[in-house]
Amino acid sequence: MKIQNHVLKGNGTKFQESPNHGGKFSADLPDTIIIHYTAGSSANSAVKHLCDPRSKASAHLVVGRDGSVAQLVPFDTIAWHAGRSTYGGRVGFNKYAIGIEIDNAGTFKKSGAGFVAWFGTAYPEEEVIEAVHRNESSPAYWHKYTEKQINLVYDICSELIETYPISLILGHEEIAPGRKRDPGPAFPLDSLRDRLLHRDRSDEGALESPDIKKAGLVTASKLNIRSSPAFDAITVAPPLPKGALVNIIQERGGWYEVDVTTQGWVKKEYIRT
Repeated sequence: MKIQNHVLKGNGTKFQESPNHGGKFSADLPDTIIIHYTAGSSANSAVKHLCDPRSKASAHLVVGRDGSVAQLVPFDTIAWHAGRSTYGGRVGFNKYAIGIEIDNAGTFKKSGAGFVAWFGTAYPEEEVIEAVHRNESSPAYWHKYTEKQINLVYDICSELIETYPISLILGHEEIAPGRKRDPGPAFPLDSLRDRLLHRDRSDEGALESPDIKKAGLVTASKLNIRSSPAFDAITVAPPLPKGALVNIIQERGGWYEVDVTTQGWVKKEYIRT
């Protein structure tokens, strides 16, 4: 992928301009990326909504579960995705940030053996994780993101950083806490921005907590154990089932090193300590 004239090219990206946008960003902007989820039934429905002038909402990109990408607003133009928002002394992040919407249903309610979204669609257990939101204290059921989405968002953010003076990657939940919950704990936000914005520190292997000795409980239906704290690392054992107990050895960049019958790395957001 590459950016030409403020439009993303490659990977089958389509451009469908939304009428819902402001003027051009000021000089030295955008410098922030905001990650959202659509909380809807499909990427197509999200694009339709964000292109409807009555919605008075838009985003720069919509990333589908199959890895498709739709761009709705050029990257040099203000989109309407952040709403009422504050962070780091700034107010109103539309004028500072590129908005990426990821096709994801959000939260579920358990119904019998299945899980139901707010719009009535049922989802199978393998698409669901139980996890605690960074701004909350109790677990909830969340829609998993696909690996294609996670990898693609990483690649898109990397390209944006190469093109614009990006210094922050934030979740909607961080600029509008209490009002918004996206992208939620199913998205590896901490790991993504640590790898993109703090590459030197990550490469040095700095630990967040060098000596953690505590037990954890797997909250995902299946949790991969990898050879290192990275999504592209190989798996070293069969996935851990939901409810499995693990011994947490150390923490690094949003991952736990755990010891079960083997030793490897798992995403920390899928472990309840």
